[in-house]
Amino acid sequence: MAKRRTKKKSPAKSANSAELDLVMQLMAIPGASGQEGAVMEFIRKRLVAAGADAKALVHDNAHKKTPLAGQVGNLVFKLPGTVRGPRRMLSAHVDTVPVCVGSQPVRKGKFVESADPNTGLGADDRAGAAVLLSTAEKLLAGDVPHYPITFLWTVQEEVGLYGARYVVPSKLGKPQLAFNYDGGSATKLTIGATGGYRMTIHIHGIASHAGGAPEEGVSAIAIASLAIADLVENGWHGLIEKRGGTGTSNVGVFEGGQATNVVTNYVKLRAEARSHDSKFRERIVREIEKAFQRAAKKVKNVSGKRGSIDFEGHLDYDSFRLPKDDPSIAAAQAAVEAEGGTATLEISNGGLDANWLAANGVPAVTLGCGQKNIHTVDELLDIEQFELACRQAMRLVTAE
Repeated sequence: MAKRRTKKKSPAKSANSAELDLVMQLMAIPGASGQEGAVMEFIRKRLVAAGADAKALVHDNAHKKTPLAGQVGNLVFKLPGTVRGPRRMLSAHVDTVPVCVGSQPVRKGKFVESADPNTGLGADDRAGAAVLLSTAEKLLAGDVPHYPITFLWTVQEEVGLYGARYVVPSKLGKPQLAFNYDGGSATKLTIGATGGYRMTIHIHGIASHAGGAPEEGVSAIAIASLAIADLVENGWHGLIEKRGGTGTSNVGVFEGGQATNVVTNYVKLRAEARSHDSKFRERIVREIEKAFQRAAKKVKNVSGKRGSIDFEGHLDYDSFRLPKDDPSIAAAQAAVEAEGGTATLEISNGGLDANWLAANGVPAVTLGCGQKNIHTVDELLDIEQFELACRQAMRLVTAE
């Protein structure tokens, strides 16, 4: 390993570190999106036991604003600094995808996996939650000089980044540097991400007997099929590369029809459009809408009647990209290099809590914690990478 580039000491690696024990406890707690109550209670109890004032642990009401009913809102813990300097914020989401409910974390060599082959591990993102909690506990011990810190544990990230979307910025203490912990390598710094728009497409046709009077019907399935074929043929489905920009789109859900002897009169589809350029993303949405409108005009019954289309849509998250001279990037790079690593800057094609943190006035760099194969039963936590993330977090919040 390369020599460290600062004289600041880091905790030594341990085969059975306190950080590893902590993350394994967190991963074992069931807590899919909207069901994060037990996870938050665990975090609260650990913080109070470490010396935090219970009154300083503040939940917001983000869960009351989300489409999915939730048990609890985001948890914010602000810690005064022992030295002067700009406030820093560490954030991570605590919810997991449903496949991780029932996780039984077990160490196997250099990794942690779920002993139950039917469940994921939940390292996404309990590893991030553990990085925050471990850092807070060390600072509460009182023997490490540190800057003012805000810790933010968010809810319902996996179903739409809702915790970060509905966080109350005024509760965060105006942090000037921010670091979000999520999936991947501890040396990967995600400094931007795409924007995503989701839409529901309602196709209304005309029902008729498929054998006795098919000519009287207008098939909603036929309209949908023509529209999707149009998108594929014209380069507006999947990876999109046009002179005006790049992005992606997908029709991911197709619901409709109950019997083969009925011309289907209603189909519902769910689709999405993504691009790092918000204007080009809007163009993708328009092209999707135009394809379905064109398809509706092509299908008519014997009387000349046609179907109709209704669109519903909403912005899931807007794109963002931090400037290369952003102070959070510089601090994260320094933390990585101080531990002998080389930071890589990346742009994500998926959404992150950082998308909404940026929109809420708190631009953040996202760092990984060693999670691999997330959202699957093959999920792993790389122990060395996780412990590296913990050491880097301490470097981000403590003074020289």
